[in-house]
Parts: sequence; C-alpha cells; structure tokens
Amino acid sequence: MNTQAKPGAVLKGLRLANGWTLTDVSRRTGLPVSTLSKIENDKMSLSYDKLARISRGLDIDIGLLFSSKAAPEPISLATGRRSIMRAGEGRAIETDTYGHVYPHTDLLNKRFVPIIAEVRARSVSEFSEMIRHPGEEYTYVLEGTVCLHTELYAPVTLEVGDSIYFDSGMGHVYLSVGSEPCRVLSICSGDESQLIAALAPDSAEPDEDPEYLRGDAAEPARPVIRRRIAKG
Repeated sequence: MNTQAKPGAVLKGLRLANGWTLTDVSRRTGLPVSTLSKIENDKMSLSYDKLARISRGLDIDIGLLFSSKAAPEPISLATGRRSIMRAGEGRAIETDTYGHVYPHTDLLNKRFVPIIAEVRARSVSEFSEMIRHPGEEYTYVLEGTVCLHTELYAPVTLEVGDSIYFDSGMGHVYLSVGSEPCRVLSICSGDESQLIAALAPDSAEPDEDPEYLRGDAAEPARPVIRRRIAKG
C-alpha cells in the first residue's frame, strides 16, 4: 500500500549529519527558516516545489528525501538496474491542490520523474502562482476530466485516455472538472535534483526576508548519498 513520505525527518537527519543550521539550509534552498522548522517537525504539508528546492539547494537526489535514513553511501552507476512497483505501492505526499504518489523512489538519479497525481484544485485562484520547471512534461489522464491552464494557450480539457506533451517551463496548473475523482500520470523530464517545480507552493506562508535574498547563496556541499527505500 502507499506509505506516507516523511521528508522532514530525512531533511533534519541530513542537516544534523552535515553540521548545518536551519539558517545554512535556508541560504541554500531559499526557504525561510520558519518554513524549514515546520517541515522538519511535520507541521507543514510539503509540496513538490519545496521538495525540489531542497533537493537542488542541498545538491542531493530528490529520491533521498523519501528515504527513512540519510546515511551516505556511494552511488552506483552500473547499468541494468530496475525497479518494480506493485499496485498500491509508492510514497505519498498530500497537499490541498494535489495528492502525489511517487513510484520507484528506490532508484536515484533517474532521467525522468514519474508522478501519479490526484487533481483536487478546481480554480486557478487556489494556486499562489503557476507551476514552472525546467524540461518537458507528458500527462495522461487516468480518471476523470482535467482542465489544463497554461500562460501561453487557452485552457484545454482532457478526458480519460487523452494526453498532452508540453514545455513545462511554461506556467501551468491542472484543475479537476466535474464530480468524478480525477487522476493523471505525469512524467517530467530532466535531472531529479534540478527539477524546481511541480506544484504551486499552496501550503507556503508569506515570504519573510531571508538573508539569501540579500546576496548570493553559499555554494552547497555535494554529499554523495544512496539509500534504497524499503517497500511498505
């Protein structure tokens, strides 16, 4: 069955293992100290946008944030790897606008990011800003009806079996249409550790004035980490 991801605990473990303060992590990720504290204490619904900012800022694979431990191990670059996910398995993160299940989090450094998403938002106003991230995105409608809003095109409605491929650097949001549950399979291209958005930060608090806005952020360390995720 799907297991609830606890990236806050992993973040705290990484931070302590590297001797970083919350201020250090704030400078690297661009997230306010108060937000990071809430994430570590499991008091904030963590959107994929924040996951990706943490991954990029700390220069770690985003899959590590779904692990139960954060001890460093060498990353194997051997070919022929594979991962099987049975029905109902995966790591889940819930937000107001989306419910995301991340499959195959045991494989780090993937070349694309698969996400199974339950679309909950029904209005663009539910997002503080449109979603943008480097690369391209493919989405296939598994269930229900989706309306995709983008900043360069008129909204498009997609039914079960429909799909769309687009430049994900273009602002976009998915909305659920009708009374039926709505689920999609999205595949985002690019290095996981460089993906910087997939959900609008719907759970974010108003931005403070962190020090990273007043100067260049320090260059993050490069911990080399690999951890297999236990199925559960």
